[in-house]
Amino acid sequence: MINDMRPNMKIVVIGGSGLIGSKVVAKLGEHGYHAVAASPASGVNTLTGEGVAKVLEGASVVVDVSNSPSFEDAAVMEFFKTSTGNLLGYEGAAGVGHHVALSVGSDRLPDSGYMRAKVAQEKLIKESSIPYSIVRATQFFEFVARIADSFTEGSKVRVPPVRFQPMAADDVASAVATVAMGSPLNGMIEIAGPEEFRFDELIRQGLSARNDPREVIADPHARYFGTELSERSLVPGDDAQLGDTRFEDWLSRSAKTISQGA
Repeated sequence: MINDMRPNMKIVVIGGSGLIGSKVVAKLGEHGYHAVAASPASGVNTLTGEGVAKVLEGASVVVDVSNSPSFEDAAVMEFFKTSTGNLLGYEGAAGVGHHVALSVGSDRLPDSGYMRAKVAQEKLIKESSIPYSIVRATQFFEFVARIADSFTEGSKVRVPPVRFQPMAADDVASAVATVAMGSPLNGMIEIAGPEEFRFDELIRQGLSARNDPREVIADPHARYFGTELSERSLVPGDDAQLGDTRFEDWLSRSAKTISQGA
């Protein structure tokens, strides 16, 4: 439930210049909140601590949608443990009353170094004294082309034919902003897209919409984030909150944007 009693309260968005962060900042602003985008580009670095204490002055809520610049196992673990640990420490000193983190269904991909790092991040948040909310999202439509690239061998794209329920970045941001405007959950919610696909079918559809000639091949042994997928690795639980944007509609808008050179 959204708390409209303090519409001018300060909410700091870590990673606020990125794909999700910039949308969260905009959505919070639309509701009258004082949303501050924080990132290394704005002089706020949660790895080194630079600028963190200053940006958190007067903040009631911190939203962390930052991501590691490297997905290499050791580097990504170091990023999430150090960044999150530093951030929680500064939040405690500043009297922040709600920590909101964007996460993933990390416990379903135990062989992935990235997902193990997200598990470590969630553990730090849960063990902190700061009230918190964790929003676990499925994959984003915006990353379909990048995912296809990671599966590509020559002109072939080998994708595991498992269940897949991605969502639009706009819907991710809306869910995160709504949680940030509400009371701490001291728990986790899952969010996902409104439709379920087979992973290979969605990648095939996405490439076709861009007139990409690569051939998509269903390969149950193709690895995603370094791990072999089970049937339910990429879908949420039954209680997930679903976004509104359908993949076909997003593709149509995306293709139009590309054709206009935006």
